[in-house]
Amino acid sequence: MSPEYAMHGQFSLKSDVFSFGVLALEIISGKKNTDFYQSHHNNDLLSYAWKNWRNRTALDLLDPTLRGSCPKNEVIRCIHIALLCVQENPSERPSMASIALMLNSYSVTLSLPRQPTPLVRGRRTPTKFTHELHSDHSTSSTIPLSFNDASITELYPR
Repeated sequence: MSPEYAMHGQFSLKSDVFSFGVLALEIISGKKNTDFYQSHHNNDLLSYAWKNWRNRTALDLLDPTLRGSCPKNEVIRCIHIALLCVQENPSERPSMASIALMLNSYSVTLSLPRQPTPLVRGRRTPTKFTHELHSDHSTSSTIPLSFNDASITELYPR
């Protein structure tokens, strides 16, 4: 989900470009962005991709099962394009038509990406509603109903 949509509810064609960039990084790495939230990594997929790009170790992002089966220069180009797609400012993201051209032609010069903004994680602290709900049950700890405040899962049967 693009930062402008997640934070302000603003959606545009460039929001789809952001999602495309995240999806491309997930395909290249073989990891879902949510894998980073569930593991002990202290960052998200975008930060991990940027760190490898900045350290000139972009190929470390590649899924180990794909290593050796695809041209390195094409993988690096795809990572480069994906990083251009996940720029924080929508005006700095390419259009989908430009992305198609970048993927199909080496004559297009790619601009340098900037560090993407880390994806926003959902609140992990219990809300007042969550606290009130759990205070009715005999539990020793409070478990949030939703990590992103977009869904509510009932923890106890009716």
